[in-house]
Amino acid sequence: MTACTANPATAPVVSSSESDAQWTTVWFEDFGGDALDRSRWTADESCWGGGNNERQCYTDRPANIEVSDGVLKLKARKETYTAPINHPDRKSDDVTTQEYTSGKISTHNSAAWKHGKFSARMKLPAGQGTWPAFWMMPVDAEYGHWPLSGELDIMEAVNLGTPCDDCPTGTEVRTSGAAHFGELEPDNTYLFNKTSGLEPGSPADEWRVYSLEWGEGQIQWMVDGKIFMRLTADDWYTGAPEAEGREFAPFDQPFYLMLNLAVGGNLPEKSNGAGFDPASFPAELQVDWVKVETCDGDEATGLACLDDQEWTGTPMGPWEVQAR
Repeated sequence: MTACTANPATAPVVSSSESDAQWTTVWFEDFGGDALDRSRWTADESCWGGGNNERQCYTDRPANIEVSDGVLKLKARKETYTAPINHPDRKSDDVTTQEYTSGKISTHNSAAWKHGKFSARMKLPAGQGTWPAFWMMPVDAEYGHWPLSGELDIMEAVNLGTPCDDCPTGTEVRTSGAAHFGELEPDNTYLFNKTSGLEPGSPADEWRVYSLEWGEGQIQWMVDGKIFMRLTADDWYTGAPEAEGREFAPFDQPFYLMLNLAVGGNLPEKSNGAGFDPASFPAELQVDWVKVETCDGDEATGLACLDDQEWTGTPMGPWEVQAR
């Protein structure tokens, strides 16, 4: 089974102007104080490379996770560090050594949501090999191991500020969003899209708000309120037998939030001329706030609150990546 790409001419869009429903904030984090709120956030401690050959160990230390001046700072540093591999699916006492450390936090142990608007105001790092992300994973993996239960990447960026042959300005200033789904590896797949790269300035030089709006059978990605990708349930699927008859699976279960700054890995090291530049580090992902909103007036589906602005793009899949 293969994923089909969305047809923007026929994809259903629910107009919020036709309803009294509105987004209402139900969870907000402004990173006040001088420490991470441990009732909300769990820091990851692992060296397994994220399944992408990343070069960091994530640690729960102030050197990698700092809250100051109302901003969360996830900091990637060059330092030799030995710690447990801590693979999420294969627990063991085995350790490994990496040449970088960084920070990663999640709401896995505190909060998860099905449907809503998920936003963060962030300033991103630049440099070949940097890979900041704001994303979501299913809290219970209802349909099985990745990607049977899905993954939603609200914002990813690699190699900002580096030369880029396929960028409109010749310099990488684009961010992206993606949905991962399908069969178990190696038959997994995904759909993604990038911002145009024509916006003034760079995400590494200015604060921007990255958002995902998720309603029943429809998901859309935004930067500063402008949609750059929209998917409907016709675009995704899961190979899990448990999903039989569930038309919106796997994106019909609660997902939790994550923020991290990866060092190297398959995506940045195969993009923008390829390779890894140690001079990009130390690097820092700054997060001003994170907000979750639900649709007051349409709690069941969330569709009445989705932004109905026109979008005429086409999502890309792994076949486009392989063709480059």
